[in-house]
Amino acid sequence: MGCGAETAVSTPTPSATAAATMEPTMTIPATETPTATACASNGERPLRYLALGDSLTIGESVAEAERWPVQLVAALREQGVTIEDAEIVARTGWTTAELQDGILLADPQGPYDLVSLLIGVNNQYCGLSQAEYRDELIGLLQTAVAFADGKPEHVFVVSIPDWGATPFAEGRDRAAVGAEIDTFNDISREEAERRGLLYIDITDISRLALEDELLTAVDGLHPSGKMYALWVARMETAVCGLLSQE
Repeated sequence: MGCGAETAVSTPTPSATAAATMEPTMTIPATETPTATACASNGERPLRYLALGDSLTIGESVAEAERWPVQLVAALREQGVTIEDAEIVARTGWTTAELQDGILLADPQGPYDLVSLLIGVNNQYCGLSQAEYRDELIGLLQTAVAFADGKPEHVFVVSIPDWGATPFAEGRDRAAVGAEIDTFNDISREEAERRGLLYIDITDISRLALEDELLTAVDGLHPSGKMYALWVARMETAVCGLLSQE
């Protein structure tokens, strides 16, 4: 995390433009995990997945196999889904504006069968305005849907975790950090659902780091692989549902 890009990572390879607005679909709330259901078979063509974000998507301070997009792909494969490795466009420290610039630079080539977006923690950390976050998030949501061939039902948005629950926040006002994170998440949920995108809330899971030090990476700030596994457990069934839609 930081105010400005730090560590580069991207394994891209969609271009696309704006997306349509649709009625809201579903939100996976913080206290709910969908009932298990097997993913629909997608035939022989491997599905393509693009993950957009910042340090939380690239998995700062964890092994590549522990990144949540990588763990999600592994979980989907266990469900019988034929899917390529995740293509990740993310960098530690990126804000919404920097992610949009990074996407233009990486120029991933779509369409994708699945697109995820997790962004905003650096906007909050750097004290950027919520109005700016909303405006830039809207552009990123349109970009994400465009990468999914204009299909909002193939895009999901992940809530921002609360870094106030980590050792890094010791000596700071944890409650104030959490309240700001909640406000940014209210914006992301509202804009995602307005466009008919699946919204998956993992923020409550991130707050378990207050009780379990193994949920934080060795840097004392970012989630550990164990934490990401909990996220994926909540995401998996809902994402299977997305993949069953044409």
